[in-house]
Amino acid sequence: MKALELIEYEKFEYKEIDSPIIKSNEVLIRVKACGICGSDVHGMDGTSGRRIPPIVMGHEAAGTITEVGSSVDSQWKTGDRVTFDSTVYCGECWHCRRGDVNLCDDRMVLGVSCDDYRRYGAFAEYVAVPAHILYRLPDTISFEQAAMVEAVSVAVHAVARTPVKLGDSAVVFGGGMIGLLCLQALKVAGCGFTAVVDLDAGKLETAKKLGADLALDPSKVDVPAAIREATGGRGADLAFEAVGIAPTIQGAIASVRKGGSCTLVGNLAKTVDMPLQEIVTRQLTLIGTCASAGEYPACLDLIARGLIDVDCLISEVKPLAEGAEWFARLHKREEGLTKVILQP
Repeated sequence: MKALELIEYEKFEYKEIDSPIIKSNEVLIRVKACGICGSDVHGMDGTSGRRIPPIVMGHEAAGTITEVGSSVDSQWKTGDRVTFDSTVYCGECWHCRRGDVNLCDDRMVLGVSCDDYRRYGAFAEYVAVPAHILYRLPDTISFEQAAMVEAVSVAVHAVARTPVKLGDSAVVFGGGMIGLLCLQALKVAGCGFTAVVDLDAGKLETAKKLGADLALDPSKVDVPAAIREATGGRGADLAFEAVGIAPTIQGAIASVRKGGSCTLVGNLAKTVDMPLQEIVTRQLTLIGTCASAGEYPACLDLIARGLIDVDCLISEVKPLAEGAEWFARLHKREEGLTKVILQP
């Protein structure tokens, strides 16, 4: 089969590799669409340390079942349109039994190669996945939209972990893919006032189209002051940080009211400085959130009903054979590019 393989950092090869051989509990999927995730872009240059070459990346995908393992439940058949969780979890450990499958002791992520494991992903014509991470696609959802479900689930999980009350005010730091999905999920959850913070004018314009009340460029305005002014001098009830670096985390903390909460979604930097005394004396709650844990059905429903718009976030749909070019353009942070979907 054809696949896009990272053969060394910042170097891809579109090449012929062996097709996966499924285990008894797995299905083989003919990939129809796979999105380039920000974590793939950070992985291709070695920044994250979680895409050690050689590796076929890709964990945001959808397609059709072409082969079913001997022990797979009879609900799954060849020809079924499906997507799948990016996380391969065991279903048996203490965390899995609690429903926290994203924290599985034996957790592996498709398309990741690190010191602990290597699991080939979906930038290929075929991918093998365990049947227990499959989700059936509604007829109204395209493969390209389904390739966005993993990203939607990250945002929905982050909002689900946050004590959102009807009418709350919220500010999202980072207007990229996850930040804009957090914005939409917060509005679905009932937030009254929302703001998005980013340096990119195009992303801020998209945020306004998606319903943000404020779209703020931190190079031009004092963001915490602007948020306080918009919230009666208090600060936002909630802040979501979707970048993962010190300046945006510190900005999020400075923008919430006393007793407010900051949900940390981004994880680019390994360590950051925290204003400890401010967190303690203002009684702030910091919430970490990782991937998703069973939110796929809800996300598929939100997309199908038009409550979360993914179409406006898809910048390009291109052949997998052109993947190296589009990785490079995303790596250079080309203006106007948010999500690129590749089709094997």
